[in-house]
Amino acid sequence: MNEQEFLADRFEANRTHLRSVAFRMLGSRTEAEDAVQEAWLRLSRQDAGAIQNFGGWLTTVTARVCLDMLRGRQLRREQPIGPDVPEPSISPEPEREALLADSVGAAMLVVLETLQPAERLAFVLHDMFAVPFEQIAPVVDRSVEATRQLASRARRRVHGREPADVDRPRQREIVDAFLAASQRGDFEALLTVLDPDVVLRGDAMAVKMGGPVEARGARAVAELFQGRAQAAKPAIIDGAPALAVIFGGRLRIAVRLTIVGDRIVAIDGIADPQTLRGLDVTLLGA
Repeated sequence: MNEQEFLADRFEANRTHLRSVAFRMLGSRTEAEDAVQEAWLRLSRQDAGAIQNFGGWLTTVTARVCLDMLRGRQLRREQPIGPDVPEPSISPEPEREALLADSVGAAMLVVLETLQPAERLAFVLHDMFAVPFEQIAPVVDRSVEATRQLASRARRRVHGREPADVDRPRQREIVDAFLAASQRGDFEALLTVLDPDVVLRGDAMAVKMGGPVEARGARAVAELFQGRAQAAKPAIIDGAPALAVIFGGRLRIAVRLTIVGDRIVAIDGIADPQTLRGLDVTLLGA
């Protein structure tokens, strides 16, 4: 295998991840593919031997390409193109593409379109892909603290805007049911409120505290929560349903819950102290 073939194989191993990043950044499958292709072209012109973190380098380059594309839209004064979810997939991985579209959701993409390009990049890379702010800051040409504020502002806007038909009382019922089932260790009850394809993700600090980086599927997630969450309380965090884990009178872990219909489709565990300080948390009565 020659060097170019080896490089191509390593790139293909990262293509799905890069497509996912670009899709969330751009809201268009076609443009996402264009961004990924541009990342490949830039890689082919690099000395691959000098790249220490191959996946991180590709993620950063793809993000830069997407940022340029978003800024180009503004310069042309285009209307937001809006999400193209769902549409027939022409990729070689149609099932994966369909899962990608479902996991993002048209409503989320509509809200992301309202963000400024730098806000969108900071929010997508950090909140959706757990990229450290230290890595994001050079892409948006800001300090680490300013980049953190970009993501925080975007987070407030994302969770502060939602479809008019969101049923808050019903969401509260689902949060309460999930918490109660978790605390009493009722595995079957947990399954009733978890989407079969639910995804659980934790930030680096949550992982250090014993949580997983990621878990997929209702049974896997239910096993993680069975008999747990004894210190958790229902809450609203940045405008979204959540659980707040309190120890010693302080917020230690924020658990964001994404609810679609009557099921929880995503759970995000946040334990990083700096991130927690930037959250708008309202505890709800038991």
